[in-house]
Amino acid sequence: MRKRLIGAALLALVGAASPAAAAEETAVFAGGCFWGMEGVFEHVRGVSDVTSGYAGGSAADATYDKVSSETTGHAEAVRIRFDPAKVSYGQLLQVYFTVAHDPTQLNRQGPDSGPSYRSAIFPQSPKQLAQARAFMASLARSGAYKRPIVTKIEQGGFYPAEGYHQDFMARNPRHPYILANDVEKVAALKRRYPALYKG
Repeated sequence: MRKRLIGAALLALVGAASPAAAAEETAVFAGGCFWGMEGVFEHVRGVSDVTSGYAGGSAADATYDKVSSETTGHAEAVRIRFDPAKVSYGQLLQVYFTVAHDPTQLNRQGPDSGPSYRSAIFPQSPKQLAQARAFMASLARSGAYKRPIVTKIEQGGFYPAEGYHQDFMARNPRHPYILANDVEKVAALKRRYPALYKG
């Protein structure tokens, strides 16, 4: 898939960080295996914490074995704590759509398939909901992707994954899955958004 640079109209929707912002905020994104999503957002300036977990579905079924059955309604997701004075929600959306995953793949990402690997945004406030809708509409109009964007906006709780999934890329940088699917995403973040990248 060929990705073109996002046009000026879309960039206007991203919005810069707001120095006047005070409280930390939370974002929840699903986009394939949470190892890679977590690895990318851990390198975004202004992000203080990223947790891998399961979004949607019930708390009772939020375990890796059950979610992997593809019957629980969960998506592998990440919960991102961020400082809006340093990075905006719109900038996180930009990273999510252009670096962290492919929003045109339906119920899959790379080698992983099934609804738990779907592309989905779980807004944490009415403001985030409005921003996500506007961003997606503008992105669709921009023609940045040859195929339709299949990302859904959903509701549901977030449940942290098991401890062995947390900080997986940082702890296992030479893992074959990470090398094959996720290292290039972090490199793309640094290359495309150097002002947002932190080592």
